[in-house]
Amino acid sequence: MYSTIWLLIPPLLLALYAQIKVSSTFNKYSRVKSSVGEPGYLFARRLLDSVGLYDVRIERTRGMLTDHYDPTQKILRLSDATYNSSSVAALGVVAHEAGHAIQHAKGYKPLILRNLSVPLASFGSNLSWIIFFIGLIFSAPFLINAGIFLFIFVVLFSIITLPVEFNASKRAIKLLPVMGMSKSEVAAAQKVLTAAALTYVASALMAIAQLLRMIVLAGDRR
Repeated sequence: MYSTIWLLIPPLLLALYAQIKVSSTFNKYSRVKSSVGEPGYLFARRLLDSVGLYDVRIERTRGMLTDHYDPTQKILRLSDATYNSSSVAALGVVAHEAGHAIQHAKGYKPLILRNLSVPLASFGSNLSWIIFFIGLIFSAPFLINAGIFLFIFVVLFSIITLPVEFNASKRAIKLLPVMGMSKSEVAAAQKVLTAAALTYVASALMAIAQLLRMIVLAGDRR
């Protein structure tokens, strides 16, 4: 079992690098005030209104970069790091999350697919390894295969997430100049979003590595 740990090392290293990159890039540009001069929540409201999303509410949520769009309630939640900040980094993150609201409004297919896959991915994430290890312990091929099958949904969710996040950032970069950001500010915001995108790539690679590890472990028992 320990001989398969090496499969996790590359994605673990990438995930560590991604987290450091996100933190350092965001911190760097969070000290750069945008010429727009609006705090995140007002910028979000103006941005959403500009594309006709008057029904999307804006709320504050606790945490550092816990920003997200909730499609079930049409709520854009901004973290403590972005809600009142007018920095280039904060407004870039706000625009990215607004990009998800736009995806939802336009029926962006990868987002719909990701939202539909959430229950299966959550179920697989919680139970796949438990079922898999029980199968290994009792030499039960059915349980081993069931564990692998469930984890496939976790992998698919991670892969589907990539185009959703990349597209949200692409929409954000297009919107920022329209909202009054200068070319240099947009470039800075893009660096923040690019760093953030790396975390999703690392997550997808980790999921794939975990699946490969399950397959190798299963093969050793056959």
